[in-house]
Amino acid sequence: MLLKLYEKNPDPRHINKIVELLEHGGVIIYPTDTVYGMGCDITKARAVERVARIKGVKPDKARFSFICSDLSHLSDFARHVNNTTFKLMKSCLPGPYTFILAASNQVPKSIKHHRKTVGIRIPDNNIILEIVRKLGRPILTTSLKKDDHILEYSTDPELIYEEYRDFVDVVIDGGYGGIVPSTIIDCSGDEPEVLRVGLGEVDD
Repeated sequence: MLLKLYEKNPDPRHINKIVELLEHGGVIIYPTDTVYGMGCDITKARAVERVARIKGVKPDKARFSFICSDLSHLSDFARHVNNTTFKLMKSCLPGPYTFILAASNQVPKSIKHHRKTVGIRIPDNNIILEIVRKLGRPILTTSLKKDDHILEYSTDPELIYEEYRDFVDVVIDGGYGGIVPSTIIDCSGDEPEVLRVGLGEVDD
């Protein structure tokens, strides 16, 4: 299914339909403030495994992040977030950043496995944020790329739909996507460390 949504005013009926699919273990492709992403409800283990299969990785080897609607979920899924890290996140989010944090025990095992960290995003895109708000919990996210190279079809939602229509339940057409992924900042240690420079600016 290909659904057209407008960021400034996403159709509530379409949002409800997408959320219902997520609640039943569906997998969706959606726009963010960087590249298009693919994800599912983080509490649906089979859906997480399905995303891993589509990506061609083993679930226990995948390094999936998830999208929150705001920082209020932070204490649920991350532990030991100090004031410096919180202020940094508050100043950058919503925005094109992924923050790596020490994972709490509430992070589902299907995502956490034996790792001690989790990646958290709050993209500056009202479509996906509205979906997460309506769902009431984060969704898993992984970008539509292979071998760290952004493919041409990753920017055009109609081409994305042609490529993934047999693998996912919904592709959300939110307009053309970007070609630069998020900046990754690891805040799980004593000092923040930039792991990948992407769309988000990084101060020297």
